[in-house]
Amino acid sequence: MKTDQGAADGITQPLLLWYDNNKRSLPWRETKDPYRIWVSEIMLQQTRVEAVRGYYQRFLEALPDIGALARAEEPYLLKLWEGLGYYNRVRNMQKAAIRVMEEYEGRMPDCYELLLSLPGIGEYTAGAIASIAFDRVAPAVDGNVLRILARLWGDASDIADPGVKKAFAKRLLAYIPQDRPGDFNQALIELGAVVCVPNGKPKCGECPWREICIAKKEERTDLLPVKSKKKERSIEKKTVLLILDGSHVLLHKRPKSGLLAGMYEFPMADGWISAARAKEMTAELGLSPLRIRKSTEAVHIFTHKEWHMHSYLVTVADTMPEAKAKKTPWQEYVLIPPGELDKTYPLPSAFKAFRHIIG
Repeated sequence: MKTDQGAADGITQPLLLWYDNNKRSLPWRETKDPYRIWVSEIMLQQTRVEAVRGYYQRFLEALPDIGALARAEEPYLLKLWEGLGYYNRVRNMQKAAIRVMEEYEGRMPDCYELLLSLPGIGEYTAGAIASIAFDRVAPAVDGNVLRILARLWGDASDIADPGVKKAFAKRLLAYIPQDRPGDFNQALIELGAVVCVPNGKPKCGECPWREICIAKKEERTDLLPVKSKKKERSIEKKTVLLILDGSHVLLHKRPKSGLLAGMYEFPMADGWISAARAKEMTAELGLSPLRIRKSTEAVHIFTHKEWHMHSYLVTVADTMPEAKAKKTPWQEYVLIPPGELDKTYPLPSAFKAFRHIIG
């Protein structure tokens, strides 16, 4: 898409100058390694920058290259990701890593289209990797970028519409400089993160586009962007059973597909069940409940649903090892010393509120 060079210079050059003088020091900005850039981009999806820093370093120390990621055992991989949530992100990363090892001799493909063909890499991530690691002219449009462009252009289109995202990306191509495409895309993200912020009043006085931004001129920064509301989250009631025999805690391994696939959890029932029913469920495992008491309540919010959880602490007779071979309604479970939760078994954030109870 062609555009007037003066208009391009009025957008591109002030943005890059602002970025050069104001960018934050972030570890993934100190490399051109496509693997490290890829890891950072996947981690940063749905996650704050400050939360990602520590995970990023730990992940790369454990899995320093694509081959290591491809070879990792799933429990180890999920444990490294524990606390970041959205675990399919890292599962898809491993699937993509295996593809890269098999089809590209362990080297990330260097063009947008091939990157887009890999599992878990969407349009934004493909554009980010292609531009930052390989200096390809490709847009990287996420929610931050949609917000600042809607304000810059005074565009009241619904940014939740995928067609609007594609239109913005196409229009943006005209402004991406051939010599600094990666810096341009990172500058857009930075501007949306620290100046044209998602929550609260934008810091227009610090913006390199303050003289040309249509939303600022028309005093519509509080009205843009336009974004249709998401469907309200459903609420599900759950009861968590914290079953201990004094030296072990019982964990259930979730199914291989669906929410929190393959992760470990404390055994859980749908609904808020009575103490008597919790005792029955424990007995159905072949265990002998000694004491049961109500414990912590917690709420965990997923993208499309909320779990409102009650819990019971159930003490059982010291016969748990004999129950290992028994078939249970949960099908797969393990008995571990509580300390192993911090070393080996990936426990989703949904259950962190109960972690302190088991010692």
